[in-house]
Amino acid sequence: MSSAVRGCGLKQMRWYVLRVAANKEMQVREALARKVEQEGLSDVIGRVEVPTEQIKRIRSGKQTVHRRKLYPGYVFMEMETTDDGRVPEKAWFLIKGTTGVGDFIGTEGMPTPMRDTDVAKMLLEAEKPEEAPSIKVEFQKGDHIKIREGAFENFEGVVDSIDSERGIVKVIVTIFGRSTPLDIEYWQIEKV
Repeated sequence: MSSAVRGCGLKQMRWYVLRVAANKEMQVREALARKVEQEGLSDVIGRVEVPTEQIKRIRSGKQTVHRRKLYPGYVFMEMETTDDGRVPEKAWFLIKGTTGVGDFIGTEGMPTPMRDTDVAKMLLEAEKPEEAPSIKVEFQKGDHIKIREGAFENFEGVVDSIDSERGIVKVIVTIFGRSTPLDIEYWQIEKV
């Protein structure tokens, strides 16, 4: 039987959004999955997801890769509700008894199901195959910046171009009255 149609009466599982404590999303997901299996509630609670992406950071020429949560403070949960839209009592106590869990998006005890388009987008992000991590450079051409580190510390300039593959930002600064292009690592600058 598919994960969308389980339980008694062929009732459909829907996706819901659960608020959780900041930086506890993965622990909550793992704890919920473990508890669901231990309590035998897989007919009521399906998948639990925390969509992430890989981000590459370059500092002083060293690359590190880490996972960044796409929706900090939220866990997505596939669940079957009662006929009146409430969380079944046994599932409610299991969920609320998990450390770091807040409440569902919706009214007290009656979570609001996600729209199908939002579910499709979230699942696409959650089930995306591992890909080459990208460098997140939060600057755009024309941004006014200040250099935080290096030989040109405290100089101000304008972003001219961005090489996101290498994490290099070309900045135009004025040195001795002349516009001078500098290649600076993205982490060495900040927006003014």
